[in-house]
Amino acid sequence: MTSRGFWIGTPLVALLLAGCGDGEEGTGRPAASLAKDIYAPLGDVLPSASAEQKDTFERGLAVQLRRFDPSTGLGPDFNVTACGHCHEKPVPGGGAGRYRNFLLQGQTLPDGSFQSTGQNGIQDQYTLATIGRLPDDPDTNVRALRNPIPFFGAGLIAEISGEEILKRADPDDRDGDGISGRPNYDRGFVGRFGRKSQTVSIEGFIRGPLFNHVGLTSDPLPDSLKAKLPVPSASAPAPGGTTSNGNVGTVQQAQAAAPAEPTVDDDGVPDPELPQQDLFDLVSFSMLLAAPQPEAPSEQTERGKVHFDDAGCAKCHAPTLESKRGLIPLYSDLLLHDMGKERADGIRMGEATGSEFRTQPLWGVGAVAPYLHDGAADTLDEAIRLHGGEGEAARDAYLAMDADERGDLIAFLESLGGASQRSEGLLPPDAPVPDVGEYGGPGRKLSVAEMAKFEVGRRVFDREFTVAQGVGLNFNGDSCRACHFDPVIGGAGPSDVDVTRQGIIDGQGMFQEPATGTMAHHQSLKAVRPDLDPSSNFFELRQTPPIFGFGLIDRIADATIIALEDPNDSDGDGIRGIAHVLPDGRVGRLGWKANVPSLAEFARDGLSNELGLSVPPQPPLTFGNGTDKDDAPDPEIAVSDVEALVFFMQQLAPPPRQKETLQVLAGEGIFTQVDCAKCHVPELETTDAVKVPLYSDLLLHEVLPAGAPGIATGKASQLAFRTSPLWGLSKTAPYMHNGRAFTIADAIKAHEGEAKTSRDKFLALSAEDRDALIAFLESL
Repeated sequence: MTSRGFWIGTPLVALLLAGCGDGEEGTGRPAASLAKDIYAPLGDVLPSASAEQKDTFERGLAVQLRRFDPSTGLGPDFNVTACGHCHEKPVPGGGAGRYRNFLLQGQTLPDGSFQSTGQNGIQDQYTLATIGRLPDDPDTNVRALRNPIPFFGAGLIAEISGEEILKRADPDDRDGDGISGRPNYDRGFVGRFGRKSQTVSIEGFIRGPLFNHVGLTSDPLPDSLKAKLPVPSASAPAPGGTTSNGNVGTVQQAQAAAPAEPTVDDDGVPDPELPQQDLFDLVSFSMLLAAPQPEAPSEQTERGKVHFDDAGCAKCHAPTLESKRGLIPLYSDLLLHDMGKERADGIRMGEATGSEFRTQPLWGVGAVAPYLHDGAADTLDEAIRLHGGEGEAARDAYLAMDADERGDLIAFLESLGGASQRSEGLLPPDAPVPDVGEYGGPGRKLSVAEMAKFEVGRRVFDREFTVAQGVGLNFNGDSCRACHFDPVIGGAGPSDVDVTRQGIIDGQGMFQEPATGTMAHHQSLKAVRPDLDPSSNFFELRQTPPIFGFGLIDRIADATIIALEDPNDSDGDGIRGIAHVLPDGRVGRLGWKANVPSLAEFARDGLSNELGLSVPPQPPLTFGNGTDKDDAPDPEIAVSDVEALVFFMQQLAPPPRQKETLQVLAGEGIFTQVDCAKCHVPELETTDAVKVPLYSDLLLHEVLPAGAPGIATGKASQLAFRTSPLWGLSKTAPYMHNGRAFTIADAIKAHEGEAKTSRDKFLALSAEDRDALIAFLESL
């Protein structure tokens, strides 16, 4: 056990088959033809799939998108809470932006050998334990950055025989062309999946990350289910024999080679945490993802293909490999190639050295930036320029081209599928705006000009900022949407985008802010986690709040908030809410510590502190950094984009109220009866007399137990947090400042301090009354 159907024009077919010859040499057999019924838009099912397989595909997609929590097996340590969080761009099954990069770790021993460290070589970002942030493994001296790999056409790649891959191997560079591709092996079978071709089967490639990144245990698929996986009926053994490393491999043998041991953990949830049927559906979904649908050829892309071949790109990015279906146009030989010292990261897997990587398939490449194993390149041009080692000659040939020729080559690469689905973030091109009053839609009918500005702001919110655009040397997200996307853009965020705050807890249990500030970023452009302040000994998570209705909160008068204060508990009810008045006299209303006074400041603060962008001067606004230490010119976002971003957030509708049933109405009465409404004030009013049903007083209340460690901010003590608005509660789990309450009931039970009396009253309710109260909260 381990602990823990598109028609392709004849010209493109000719281009795909160029260099394949008139037949298979020495056999007298004609050249293979392009496989049929394999193309579809990114994320769609194979056209050749049967009705039953299409049903399985849909079930598998649901598993891929499923959010896991501690009750269903998440953790105890993890990077993501769903498979789809790493494989989301531009559609489920794809890659992801830099905010989903993860770290591998290992140790080079004195004898020169290498071994993984930590959890199977993964540096997880999150833990369900109370320590807040996982420490670095003390034995690690090698760290490497990885960007998630797209799964498009994975089943077609699985069908390629080991012998077909070995045909192109030239480990000793016998032909003297500087290209010495060689295979990697997985338990004796020729590997083909992963950045190092370290895995042979899709099941193995899925079960490993499920355990290493989600903390989800599974049992291997039994033979009865493996036999039902969507492999072609003609998967007979490939001609040839074995290598010194083992069997060349057929599809069925490769499936049999999937890891045979259950994965287990000690998180208290019975193993396996993923049912076998769900694993079968997930593996089937991955196997049934279609090959990216290429564009019809044009004069420019035909010229680009010639330049691609002339530069020698096809020596590694082989246009086709043969399977029983016919030629599979993946543009990869699936072999390991040395990418040179500049790209080396020291991670060894199987036969792969620290500088060797699998040739990445190019189909669909136009829609899955960033590129390379570490996501270092934001554009295809940058990716080519970063090639070294065996890719150096092709890179130099590309650099020797004139600008038009390079443009033609890039256009050819973009024609290999997905370009029409590409966006700056995750919003599909021409994505409609939700209706007025709906989640993600405006709160009122907008004029034509206002709607145009709303859409610009939504795109800025969704945009994944590149290195050239100034994304930080250290950051938490590369876009606003990276954290605010649940249930739609502008919403909350799950546990795998929580922010970490750091601090110093002294011998008396009091908080001190570190010299470098309380932010402890998760991501870096380097293959390390960002440094912590060396004095920090305490870490506290911050769950991402939804932005719905913030524009209304922005319009509530300071005096309205201050009027609700009772700092000395003059009425003796045990509740002492205070307004967070900033040193400049403004009243804070946003953020877990109510330390942000306006939505415009909230935007500037997030752009700087979460994305690492320098922001333009906008007097009298003061939040955000005007300069930073990266190479992008400051400010890194235009005033017009900031203004559109703020307008988008200002206009986002508050969450729509759900239907009031008898149970909901009963729950509303109970809500008042147990005194929840004393802090979660049902309604405040804007300066222009608009009623805002946010269910918050926007005041600070101490809701942690006395003596508990915590992060203090301004007037907000380490025990105090702003009363969180309750609207939209049913769609914005998890809850509480640290995101460690995964249900509404758990959130209520976590209330302490000033809220302890209400909590105890809730616990004393009958089961029927508790259900009614929860139903009321869910209706908000």
